[in-house]
Amino acid sequence: MLSSRCAAVSRPLWRSFAIEATSEQSVSSRAKKPQPCISTAIILNRAPILTRSPTAFEQAYYSYQARIRRSLHNPFPYDFYFKPGTLLETRFNLEERKRERLAFGPGFLEKEDISEEKRQANIAAVEQLAQQEGEGEELMPRTHSSDLKEDTKSLDRRGQRNLYLLLHTSQDGKNIWRFPQGGVEKGQFLHQAAQQDLLNECGDKMDTWIVGKAPIGVHKPQPSQAETEGQEQVVFFFKAHILAGQVAPAGNSIQDFAWLTKQEIRTRVDEPYWNSIKDILSDY
Repeated sequence: MLSSRCAAVSRPLWRSFAIEATSEQSVSSRAKKPQPCISTAIILNRAPILTRSPTAFEQAYYSYQARIRRSLHNPFPYDFYFKPGTLLETRFNLEERKRERLAFGPGFLEKEDISEEKRQANIAAVEQLAQQEGEGEELMPRTHSSDLKEDTKSLDRRGQRNLYLLLHTSQDGKNIWRFPQGGVEKGQFLHQAAQQDLLNECGDKMDTWIVGKAPIGVHKPQPSQAETEGQEQVVFFFKAHILAGQVAPAGNSIQDFAWLTKQEIRTRVDEPYWNSIKDILSDY
């Protein structure tokens, strides 16, 4: 049986052995932890090329503001800018009556103090003047032919919306849709790796610009069975814009590509991938 003095000395000694063993185990466990597999992906964006059509509320608001401005503004001194009796004065008066009718309705205008023959002659003369000056040409339609054909490879589709490049490829024996993606080499910056991955998968026939050097999002997929058990995968997303050109898929891994809106992307990617990117994409 140990004396009280020996017992007092032995207890701290055993404690120190336990602490040293625990610290050694924690160090060894940290050393055996596998390194994460880091990848980068590019969210390549084609910005809208057409102004967005106003909603019914916006149209009503703009019309209301136009009526207020026309009610409060001073009368336009057209006799200062147009010589009386000229064709330019006639055109201004006809166009001004159209603007008044559009703002306040047809009942607001007083009846013109001219004969019907004179009024029709003025309209014909103004139309001829517009043709001579190249006015009155029809505008291009806001709906492109690629929208009618549902051509998702065209950069002209959905001119009022933001489009994003999505690639169709095979991964772990499954066909999936994802953004252009690749690995990171040792000593390489993430934004440089993202630019290199875009070049490797989409070809060199595009002029692109990466917005910044910092990632705008991250995705952590589950590791596949072929990878080391418990190895964490991390995909950093970078945003970029296409300025010119078109995708030219490189290699046999890329089966197809498409320029899609946010809502269209939702129907093609899986749920974990969508949850990682949905807040990065524009709703318009």
